[in-house]
Amino acid sequence: MIAIINYNSGNIASVCNALDRIGQEFVVTSDASVILGAGGVIFPGVGSANAAMKDLCEKGLDSVICKIKVPFLGICLGLQLMGEFSEERDTKCLGIINEKVKKFEDTVKVPQIGWNKVWGVENSLMDGIEDGSYFYFVNSYYLPLSDYTLGKTLYFLEFSSVIQKDNFYATQFHPEKSGKAGEKLLSNFCKLC
Repeated sequence: MIAIINYNSGNIASVCNALDRIGQEFVVTSDASVILGAGGVIFPGVGSANAAMKDLCEKGLDSVICKIKVPFLGICLGLQLMGEFSEERDTKCLGIINEKVKKFEDTVKVPQIGWNKVWGVENSLMDGIEDGSYFYFVNSYYLPLSDYTLGKTLYFLEFSSVIQKDNFYATQFHPEKSGKAGEKLLSNFCKLC
């Protein structure tokens, strides 16, 4: 069973719809025991890092997330919150990875909205997905390239669009809104669980 973390910044309905399409059982919850007892966890996110971290801390989910030992998938803001800090309103994040989330320069159009390519991915999460496939992005902030980068995307500069540290995976794009390639990624994640 997959647990989808329920908090005020999650795009939960679209994730549920995508999991329904691929026939995956799931539960939407903010209950720590359910999350920690799941076979896999999805951490969706939209909106502000500051507001999301405030909600996670109020619910005690910040400490729960850091204890997860099963396959974990952060989506969009869910990826950014895995860093140690975000430039978005100077927000202290979960610190799962030792990287800082940065804002795109003011000289570029933000947010980046729409389809963009992902390159350089050869791992179980992206198995069967062609290098350079298009995924759907909506982001004003990004995680720079690092040792955790599995896939990268170019939007005036190259940034991390797929990351991994141990059991923690994340995508800057929205796989649940990315058609067949996104469904394949979600299916691959579910197979890890």
